[in-house]
Amino acid sequence: MQHLMGLVRRCADDYRMIAPNDKIAVGVSGGKDSLTLLYLLAAMREYYPQPYELTAITIDMGLEGMDFSPIGALCEELKVPFRIVKTEIGPIIFDYRKEKNPCSMCAKMRRGALNKALTDQGFSKVALGHHYDDAVETFLMSLLFEGRLSCFQPVTYLDRTGVTQIRPLLYLTEGMVRRFAQEQRLPVVHNVCPADKNTKREEIKLLIRQLSQTYPDLKDRIFGAMQRLPLPEWGVQPHRRGTNAAGE
Repeated sequence: MQHLMGLVRRCADDYRMIAPNDKIAVGVSGGKDSLTLLYLLAAMREYYPQPYELTAITIDMGLEGMDFSPIGALCEELKVPFRIVKTEIGPIIFDYRKEKNPCSMCAKMRRGALNKALTDQGFSKVALGHHYDDAVETFLMSLLFEGRLSCFQPVTYLDRTGVTQIRPLLYLTEGMVRRFAQEQRLPVVHNVCPADKNTKREEIKLLIRQLSQTYPDLKDRIFGAMQRLPLPEWGVQPHRRGTNAAGE
């Protein structure tokens, strides 16, 4: 717990993610990543030198079988307000449009619903649960599938909405997040999406797993390259450059 909070704090400091008296919305899907982010940010409030407030926001896609009541109970325990935004994203994509490749449109619609909820409720900053492995995978997906060097940014200002996105889990590996969620018995919501585990990202996960058997430091090298060049928005203070997710 202390180690992971230390990594979250270092990431927040490196990229100046949290300002004094920030009111931060945490995008909570119900998966292990967003629940871990919520838990750690809630715990870190007691130790972080700059005070901030949290609110958890969940986009309900309208898929049958999704029960978010355990998240509500967790938020009550953490003393974090919880809001659910109901949508019909699932039925629109799978029943009405019958999308063959639904992930891109789904992500776009969920982002739109979240950004609208943020602006409607007066939030200007949102924390998202992307971690170290997500960043490496996204970089490779852009390279292999789109032929460009790109990735989401640690801090992204959306000028059309005035919302700033922050990603405080970037120094945590997926393995760290998985173990923490299991140890803390976080109420992970079962994903009933028909496209779950059948995506291009899963192909990249498998490719990285295979390459890592021959090149064990593959992910560290990719992540370090992103912090230097060709992605200048990933640059951090000189003494932080080249550190891996474990802080080594």
